[in-house]
Formats: sequence, structure tokens, C-alpha cells
Amino acid sequence: MAGPTREFWEQHFAAGRTPWDRGEVNPQLHAWLEAGTLSPCRILVPGCGTGYEVAVLARKGFEVTGLDYAAEAIERTRRQLQAANASATLVRADALAWDPKQPFDAIYEQTCLCAIYPDRWVEYGEKLWRWLVPDGRLYALFAQIPRPGGAEGKIEGPPYHCDINGMRALFPQPRWAWPKPPYARVPHPLGLTELAVVLSRIDA
Repeated sequence: MAGPTREFWEQHFAAGRTPWDRGEVNPQLHAWLEAGTLSPCRILVPGCGTGYEVAVLARKGFEVTGLDYAAEAIERTRRQLQAANASATLVRADALAWDPKQPFDAIYEQTCLCAIYPDRWVEYGEKLWRWLVPDGRLYALFAQIPRPGGAEGKIEGPPYHCDINGMRALFPQPRWAWPKPPYARVPHPLGLTELAVVLSRIDA
């Protein structure tokens, strides 16, 4: 299947080639926490990477599960937790092949979706819905990184561009409740931006 493999991610983490890593906690997480939009609960961080957010959430009293494909990512997250004197559950697994024993109250989705080849986004979107309790919330940061080849229909990445129209199709009403735009734009050192959107799972 097209798209990045487990070996791709292992090699990038092992070699330290992680340009998407901003080197600190995403400022939008701080904004959600300070505003009370996100408060302590059972939360999943898929594609946790270096684990900055996992450590901060754990320190804030959340019951956190960090999930990642790459062994080095899990090890980096473990070191972040040790430095923060905090604890969390860490799982090394393919998000598309994994399921939790019980659903979460919230999911912090920052880097997993944009790292998955778009052919499998529908599969991942379905998992996100199932991983949440009824009325659970998805705290999403949608990567805005349109590439030149997109004008010709090419799929270029990772990270893959998460066009807001595509995201509304992937997380459709009435299964998900969308807030009204405009959405906060979060700058990234790579030069891209992320759209911060909080979605709520709806059960018919």
C-alpha cells in the first residue's frame, strides 16, 4: 500500500530526522487548558511522537495514553515523562490496527491523521469515533500544507494537507458536532499552519 511504512518512521526517529517536531508543546494545547476547554479526563494522544503533550497532560492530572508506531518515539515520550516526574500509559502499535479496551473521554489529534496516507483516512476517522465515549471530544489540529502537486491531483507528504472541506467530509454531521468558524490558526516552525477545531461525537 502507498504511504509511509513503519520502517519509514523508525528510520526518521532513529536518525533524528523529525522536522515536524516543534521542540515544545503545541501552544494550542496550552490555550485549551487555560481556557478550560480541556479539563482532566481519560485522554488518548495518537502519534504522540516526542511526547511533549503527553507529559504536560499527565502533569495536569489527566489519565493519558500515548500511542505511536515507532519504538524511538515511545522512548522519547518515556523520557519526557521521567523529566516531568509524571506517568502515562504508552502503547507501541499501528493506530489502524489497534483498539483500546475502553473508550476515551477525549482524543488529542495533532500529528497522526496528517501522517497517515489519505487512502486510509476514512478508516482512521471511523476509529476515532469508536475510540470516544458518547459526547466525547476530539481536539484536532488539522495541518494546512497545500503542496504544488495538489493542483494536478498528486498526493504529497507526509505531512499530508488536511483541507477543511475534506475534514468536514471525513468527520461529517450528524456523527460529529462542528463549532462555527473561524478556527484558530496555529503557526508551525516548518512554515505551515494548523487549524484548531474541537469536535464532539454525536450518537444518533
